Amino acid sequence: MVDYHAANQSYQYGPSSAGNGAGGGGSMGDYMAQEDDWDRDLLLDPAWEKQQRKTFTAWCNSHLRKAGTQIENIDEDFRDGLKLMLLLEVISGERLPKPERGKMRVHKINNVNKALDFIASKGVKLVSIGAEEIVDGNAKMTLGMIWTIILRFAIQDISVEETSAKEGLLLWCQRKTAPYKNVNVQNFHISWKDGLAFNALIHRHRPELIEYDKLRKDDPVTNLNNAFEVAEKYLDIPKMLDAEDIVNTARPDEKAIMTYVSSFYHAFSGAQKAETAANRICKVLAVNQENEHLMEDYEKLASDLLEWIRRTIPWLEDRVPQKTIQEMQQKLEDFRDYRRVHKPPKVQEKCQLEINFNTLQTKLRLSNRPAFMPSEGKMVSDINNGWQHLEQAEKGYEEWLLNEIRRLERLDHLAEKFRQKASIHEAWTDGKEAMLKHRDYETATLSDIKALIRKHEAFESDLAAHQDRVEQIAAIAQELNELDYYDSHNVNTRCQKICDQWDALGSLTHSRREALEKTEKQLEAIDQLHLEYAKRAAPFNNWMESAMEDLQDMFIVHTIEEIEGLISAHDQFKSTLPDADREREAILAIHKEAQRIAESNHIKLSGSNPYTTVTPQIINSKWEKVQQLVPKRDHALLEEQSKQQSNEPRRRQFASQANVVGPWIQTKMEEIGRISIEMNGTLEDQLSHLKQYERSIVDYKPNLDLLEQQHQLIQEALIFDNKHTNYTMEHIRVGWEQLLTTIARTINEVENQILTRDAKGISQEQMQEFRASFNHFDKDHGGALGPEEFKACLISLGYDVENDRQGDAEFNRIMSLVDPNHSGLVTFQAFIDFMSRETTDTDTADQVIASFKVLAGDKNFITAEELRRELPPDQAEYCIARMAPYQGPDAVPGALDYKSFSTALYGESDL
Repeated sequence: MVDYHAANQSYQYGPSSAGNGAGGGGSMGDYMAQEDDWDRDLLLDPAWEKQQRKTFTAWCNSHLRKAGTQIENIDEDFRDGLKLMLLLEVISGERLPKPERGKMRVHKINNVNKALDFIASKGVKLVSIGAEEIVDGNAKMTLGMIWTIILRFAIQDISVEETSAKEGLLLWCQRKTAPYKNVNVQNFHISWKDGLAFNALIHRHRPELIEYDKLRKDDPVTNLNNAFEVAEKYLDIPKMLDAEDIVNTARPDEKAIMTYVSSFYHAFSGAQKAETAANRICKVLAVNQENEHLMEDYEKLASDLLEWIRRTIPWLEDRVPQKTIQEMQQKLEDFRDYRRVHKPPKVQEKCQLEINFNTLQTKLRLSNRPAFMPSEGKMVSDINNGWQHLEQAEKGYEEWLLNEIRRLERLDHLAEKFRQKASIHEAWTDGKEAMLKHRDYETATLSDIKALIRKHEAFESDLAAHQDRVEQIAAIAQELNELDYYDSHNVNTRCQKICDQWDALGSLTHSRREALEKTEKQLEAIDQLHLEYAKRAAPFNNWMESAMEDLQDMFIVHTIEEIEGLISAHDQFKSTLPDADREREAILAIHKEAQRIAESNHIKLSGSNPYTTVTPQIINSKWEKVQQLVPKRDHALLEEQSKQQSNEPRRRQFASQANVVGPWIQTKMEEIGRISIEMNGTLEDQLSHLKQYERSIVDYKPNLDLLEQQHQLIQEALIFDNKHTNYTMEHIRVGWEQLLTTIARTINEVENQILTRDAKGISQEQMQEFRASFNHFDKDHGGALGPEEFKACLISLGYDVENDRQGDAEFNRIMSLVDPNHSGLVTFQAFIDFMSRETTDTDTADQVIASFKVLAGDKNFITAEELRRELPPDQAEYCIARMAPYQGPDAVPGALDYKSFSTALYGESDL
């Protein structure tokens, strides 16, 4: 240190104004502008000047004595600048330039200028205080300069709850003296006249030094002298004022009192630091405990949801078909119960899980903690993947159920049709093999042979007509096999028997024709009328049999168009009946003509037509049967038409409701998108509005339930198509779930913004400014900004990110914070997090370590006893359970490592 003891000069007092100093708790410039803007043209109040001289002299000597010197006269002893430079070195702990040793005025001015330059380098703005005035002994300017030094080095760093220096010191005094009767500290002048406030400050920190209860408010001189003497004797605080000066002054000098009180503050700052450190640690531990609880809740909810998905997917992927429609319909009913009862709570759990995850991540960001990483396989993306797999299985399962019901319905229809056609064919083939094997032609006459030939020709015609029926039977059997009919074995056996019999009939027919043709040369021609009758009667008879088969054929339809098509075909068939009736009468006329000729020529007929078994009675009987079946077919078709017409209102009713609910959901989704972009008012107003909006959406749920009931009626009626609407129940369900999830996520976003605002101290006006700026540049209303849009937004907020090297570097730094995954988009939440970090402070690991070090008395470790003494019980035990033993060379039994614990708070999410 430079020797400043060579001279003893004088100086005087003048006004000053201090700027912002490094490390200060408030704005020194503001304080000086408000509190120290005295009239430079007027002299100080004599009483105040006396108090300031005494107080400032004592304060300076309390520091100068550390360098082995002091001042006697504050007007004279700083005039050469030597002791002034020495004072600044002592209180700042820094070296000043070497002083000049000359006795001339210029040397003194240079020394004082060095001191004033040092003060200015600490961020203090000196107004109207020049070296010449100090050298000339201007008392007013000298006292002003000393007050500026006191403000900068003794008061400026005092800050309680982020207040300014003066407010912080006053708040500290108020808190410390609050429990004491007759003490009400409201200022730094008359609140201290009775001396009780000074005694209360000492008693609060050192109760063994003061008997506070014995002090009387009406004896201020005794009180003040008691406090000043105890402070000087036990606290090393020099006596800076006389009790009589304070008592006999109407309003003691504020600067003198503040200077004196600041000495008490610094004397007790160790205890204050310990209290501040304990509060900081408690705050950090409370945040960590809450975050751990949220992590445990997330893990449990995620595990439960994934387990439910794991159990449900195999059930939905079970595609084992049942044999009957009733069994498959029961599966469909079980699936409906799953959609109505079991799945909706899980949809809510999934939405709540995402909300909890986002809220936890926001809290971790706000508390400067690393992001939460769930256990392997329990990420939100894992749950979304599982959920997507579930919905794919669900969709496939419903489609499979409906397709299976359709398949079984068609199988039942085909099986009945197969049995009907097979029965008709088997009835026709009954006895045909025996007839074809009969050797009656060996003993027959020529006329009989001719008759047998004609009869065989008619049979061949009939046989050819039945070929189509056999092919139909085989085709139906093939389709039943392709559709995996459960009784395919019996169907195949019966079909094979029919085909084998058909082949045998063909072979026998061929053999019989050869035999008949062999003897045909010896036989006379068969009567042409009988032959014509037989030829026309056989196909007509086959036509009637086919007509009866068609009229009795089962049918299954699903739409009005299908039944109307059948009715149209039936009407077309009925239009052919008059022609058929004329054909019947023509055939019967041939038979009558043959009888008339035989009778007129006295020919005795053997009875029935030898060429055919189709008698007029058979034709008339079958024709009568056709006439009876036509109205029955009319009735069946009209009954099915009525059924389809009764289904049509159900289709229209469902379509009417679906065409309202579907657009309503779409409109609400669009409105939520606009609300999330065009939010006005306070965040609380926005949250209230969104929750009201959510309630209005939930209140709409009965409309969805009604649609579900109508959909169930449609499925129970086996109605599969609906041309009146493009909305299916599946579309409506997915849209509804997305709507509920979207409004819940939007509400959660606003809640997180409120959480960010409150935790970071962001004002409502700032939040509205951030939102307005973000929305202004979000041109496509997509809820995110591209890099160029984000840069324009930053420029509008005053950030220097123009296109030059420095601006580009700053912009890249900011982008790495708001878009760490390099997606090319900046969300509003990321923007808010960045702005909150830019405008507010957060706790850091270094701050927590420093706080623990205060509690530990500057040791590198802390003991369980110290933690229990300084922290609340639950937080003390929380630390003890998680702190590792201290392994340093200065370790003692029971020493705990608070440094690694503090680092873990900010470096790991699970301790």
